[in-house]
Amino acid sequence: MDLVVKRVGDGWQARYGDKAWKASVGRGGIRAEKVEGDGVSPIGCWPIRKVFYRADKLDAAPVSVFETVAIDAQDGWCDAPDHRDYNRQVRLPFDASHEEMWRADGLYDIVVVLGQNDDPVVPGAGSAIFLHVASENYGPTAGCAALTLEDLREFLAMARPGTRLCFTG
Repeated sequence: MDLVVKRVGDGWQARYGDKAWKASVGRGGIRAEKVEGDGVSPIGCWPIRKVFYRADKLDAAPVSVFETVAIDAQDGWCDAPDHRDYNRQVRLPFDASHEEMWRADGLYDIVVVLGQNDDPVVPGAGSAIFLHVASENYGPTAGCAALTLEDLREFLAMARPGTRLCFTG
């Protein structure tokens, strides 16, 4: 069973079996064409690779069948298409363009890494497509999917091996 993210009415929804949650997607919506920096959530089904979390901010690690790892202030994600570590976790400081995983805004208190453009990595085809914590009022993401912290924890506890996140148009 997959977590399916799609438009419902004038908003976005994530559904896993009989359970549905309000969600956010990329500022560019859900589309088939994806390039680095376009803010698009890419149509397709993406396997869950790993779960990161902020042990300093959460009372316990998320319950999940997926590998779950605490992050620290030196964790980043390379988003430089011309770098050999493009779309990979990196350690900071890092000399190429990157995203910091240790965020003050709480959006990455839990980060689910999705297997989009990672096997193999294609330069410029998009990096860092995650499922993470939604901003207040479910503002758009940079191309990821987002749920509230509580809903994300609930989904992770329900998910089974082989669960993917599917963006549908």
